Amino acid sequence: MKQSAIVGIDLGGTNIRSGKVRNDTIVKSYSSGISSQESEEVVVKEVISAIDKVFDAEIAGIGIGVPSLVDVEKGIVYAVQNIPSWKEVPLKEILEAHFKVPVYVNNDANCFALGECHFGKGRDFHHIIGITLGTGLGAGIIIDRRLYSGANCGAGEIGTIPYKEQTVEYYCSGQFFSRNYGVSGRVLYERAQKGDSNALHAFREFGNEMSHALMTALYAFDPEIVIFGGSVSQAFPFFEKAMRENLVSFAYQHALERLVIDRSERPDIALLGGAALYLDSLAKA
Repeated sequence: MKQSAIVGIDLGGTNIRSGKVRNDTIVKSYSSGISSQESEEVVVKEVISAIDKVFDAEIAGIGIGVPSLVDVEKGIVYAVQNIPSWKEVPLKEILEAHFKVPVYVNNDANCFALGECHFGKGRDFHHIIGITLGTGLGAGIIIDRRLYSGANCGAGEIGTIPYKEQTVEYYCSGQFFSRNYGVSGRVLYERAQKGDSNALHAFREFGNEMSHALMTALYAFDPEIVIFGGSVSQAFPFFEKAMRENLVSFAYQHALERLVIDRSERPDIALLGGAALYLDSLAKA
């Protein structure tokens, strides 16, 4: 049978999702919890099992996104969030030995950006930044439609840049809401949908802070489009206006006239982002 499909994997700190991707469609998927507090070997077996659920003779390659730093060339993952036993796991080597197809590993923010490039809002653009907003802030960089990970898979880590008394992530992620309002961004989002004035004010404040994170990314990479993803991005309509208005201090206003700022609309983008790692490898061949 002709190899014409890819397996995409989204490995989180508590769950794993796998999908068989053909063209731009997930034709088969699987999801389960993982034993995140167990040994490295136990969690590896659960990853293999999740891939087995969607793997067949059509599969040409496997791409997996993980919440950690990655040695992209060797496919080694380091200090995976919420999986204490995964301190240094040669994931590429393990999975290639088992499945006998090429395996590509990268961090989840990079996979988000790459997924949007190939399957989402970034399809018609060459220079893309994908920003993930959740409990933290991550970013992936696409240059000439190819993922730029940097020398140590650290490119796009704008959340760690010093800002005010802390870092960008401290002010521009879900941490902002729990710290300043004592509730999660999800709770405030639900209140904002009902017109709650305090919740709407919270998102205006958040938009002001996000403008600084956005300007940092714009100065560094000069993209054509910025795409927001992650749980906090659901509230994009509530912080977009304040964020855009605060871009008045950006030095290159002519660039803003052409810049597209949008949010992801594909709930399956994490799986597709894993699959897109294989497509990116073909572009680099």
